[in-house]
Amino acid sequence: MKTFKLLVTLFALVWLTSCIEDGFSTTERLEFSTDTVAFDTVITLQGSATKQMVVYNRGKKQVRISSIKVTGSATGGRFFINVDGQRGDVFHDVEVRGGDSIYVFVEGYIDEMKSDDPTFVKDFIEFDVNGATQRVVLTAWGQDVVRFHGDTLRRSQHFTDVKPYLIYDTLFVPPGVTLTLDPGARLLFHDKGALRCYGTLRAMGTREKPISMRGDRLDHVVAQIPFEIMSGQWGGLILGPTSYGNELQYVDMSGSSIGIHTSAPDTTRRALHIFNSILRNSSSSILTSGGAWIDAEGSVLSDAASAVANFIGGRVNFVNCTLANYYLFKALEEPIVNFYVQDDGKVVDVLHAEFVNCIVHGLTQELNMPKLDKTNCFMRNCLFKSGGEDDSHFFNCVWQADPKFYTHRETYLFDYRLQEGSDAIGKGDASRCPASARYDRYGNDRFAGPLDVGAFVYKP
Repeated sequence: MKTFKLLVTLFALVWLTSCIEDGFSTTERLEFSTDTVAFDTVITLQGSATKQMVVYNRGKKQVRISSIKVTGSATGGRFFINVDGQRGDVFHDVEVRGGDSIYVFVEGYIDEMKSDDPTFVKDFIEFDVNGATQRVVLTAWGQDVVRFHGDTLRRSQHFTDVKPYLIYDTLFVPPGVTLTLDPGARLLFHDKGALRCYGTLRAMGTREKPISMRGDRLDHVVAQIPFEIMSGQWGGLILGPTSYGNELQYVDMSGSSIGIHTSAPDTTRRALHIFNSILRNSSSSILTSGGAWIDAEGSVLSDAASAVANFIGGRVNFVNCTLANYYLFKALEEPIVNFYVQDDGKVVDVLHAEFVNCIVHGLTQELNMPKLDKTNCFMRNCLFKSGGEDDSHFFNCVWQADPKFYTHRETYLFDYRLQEGSDAIGKGDASRCPASARYDRYGNDRFAGPLDVGAFVYKP
């Protein structure tokens, strides 16, 4: 029996050995998962995100790569590679078994370009194998920025659209100082960076040149997911108790941790006006107001881990806005809108809130108060997902309705315009839409036909 077992073992060893190709191929070429590793915009003097590529040996025998190196052809830029856990510029005698592969990770660092416009940078990774050289292209766009490191503005300033502004820590606008963002201005915030305004912020974008406020990661998390849709990349916008007359017109704000906080207590002076703006993707809420006067027209507030909007007293008027929550990264528990009017039976602050021609819709309940009796909160010609009925605080509302957004979470599409068959089409009250809000963000005329509910006019 022992002899039989020994023979079986020897046979198995011989058979396994015969299945493994010995030696190295002297003719095999490599295959790559991509012919170009392309970075999006990379902020100069700041490293890029890491990208990866796969190197395949499709043959049966092993391949010895004599060298893997970055050629250093780029002007003003450097690329670094990581092979088998080692970071560097050149690697020698890298072996890849038959039918196997290795990963190569790539990072970019671009020197300051002394240019307002993005500058194209190109280099190559060269693979020398069996006397032949194979190349993979490396590309990036380097963008110079204006940097702020925990600064306080000592005088009123304009931020232009010439180049982006990169804010580390907190940029502070003190009382009596006005920060004006010109059309097309771009504010990029590093991790935990924030804008704290106790003076006045005037973000005056236009339809053709909106203003951007977002994190400084300009690449993709993976191929399909841009950092733009990731929440919690930076702090947010804090408007202090002395901050009045703030304007957000044609502003795109995304990816913050706290969204916008405002706490100016004097409701005879408007603290914040939001017009034709898109405020989205917060790891808490999009907007929190403590006793302030806020007006909003034609704007989208969407996608938050907590409530989209919190109103703790104050004066609130929203016309033709969309408040929606289809947040990706957490099961939703909070309602879309919180009206705080009482605490332990005591009035926190007087809240006067009126929502006209608005959509409140998403994956969670719309309001924290299904009945608005004994409040000064009113909903007129608004669209809800939930069932309900009109009363002395809900007027001509559209219940159990589907706005048919283009939004599709599985493919990371968050577009709150209306599709054909939307229940929001033609259900608004034109008499309550001010002439200043006649045109939506895309220039479509609300008064060209029966008024649509929500931030956008339906267009086939």
